[in-house]
Amino acid sequence: MHAPMVLINTWFIRHRARAITISSASFGLGGVLVAPVLSVIVQAWGWRWGAAIGGVLFLVVGLPLCLTIRRSPESMGLLPDGDQPAGPAPGKDGPGQTIKSEVEVTVAEALRSFAFWGSVLAAGIRNACYHAISVHFVPLMVWKGFSQPQAALLLSVFAFLGMASTLILGWLADKANKPRMTAFILFAAAGAMFLPIVGSSLWSLCLFTIVFAAVEATFPLGWAVVGDLFGRKHYAKIRGYMTLFYTWGGVLGPVIAGAIFDRWKTYEPLLWSLVVMFIVGGLFFASLNRSWQKATGHIRAVD
Repeated sequence: MHAPMVLINTWFIRHRARAITISSASFGLGGVLVAPVLSVIVQAWGWRWGAAIGGVLFLVVGLPLCLTIRRSPESMGLLPDGDQPAGPAPGKDGPGQTIKSEVEVTVAEALRSFAFWGSVLAAGIRNACYHAISVHFVPLMVWKGFSQPQAALLLSVFAFLGMASTLILGWLADKANKPRMTAFILFAAAGAMFLPIVGSSLWSLCLFTIVFAAVEATFPLGWAVVGDLFGRKHYAKIRGYMTLFYTWGGVLGPVIAGAIFDRWKTYEPLLWSLVVMFIVGGLFFASLNRSWQKATGHIRAVD
């Protein structure tokens, strides 16, 4: 998943969030389309045939598609976002200027910046909160009185809403302030935690599911913010360093959530904790606004 994100960040600047969210949603869509087919194959002929057919499809379809990919638009004489090179300036010969260089931050500069560590903390906290709920979604709904089949159905709705919100919010993000937009989503998620705390009705838990599903959109939005903050040249390395740190949030979140339930036999302490954590994560995203505005000020077309 990292390589496609790096590639997209290289090909897009103005439409970066939209492109990254489409890519993120496609991962989920691929699972929705391919998993049922492989399931039928496994049921009919066994897992070995399923694995073999999956491998053949990757070689026949995936590998040729990969060979058509180019590293950057500049390698093909193009510009990011599909922009066309401008013509010569009036009264001058030769090619005109097309675009100012966007901000380019080295790995060493990034590691010394608040933008890097603020992004890591924001993403780590967000990951811990999101995975604490998503992994325990069915047990949480059962704890609120749903049956296992009802909870599983609501989980399917949650997955669909997550993909839909990713596409919708990603489409809007390129025209918005991305750090503030991401922070607002996490603040809304903090408020949504009160719904399962105080209510057990169908409408309250459905509303909780709708609001919480929007948190999934903050994953690609966060990476779009990182691209805006640090540019294209060293994005892969910077993203790799960030992943080394923030991934632990997603690893520890579900484990801690399970330990809390095992200790108190209720998810209420977890939900109260997530209210605070979502707010803190949102504040970290909001704190990136100054750095983001400074960085994106370098991305301007030249007349």
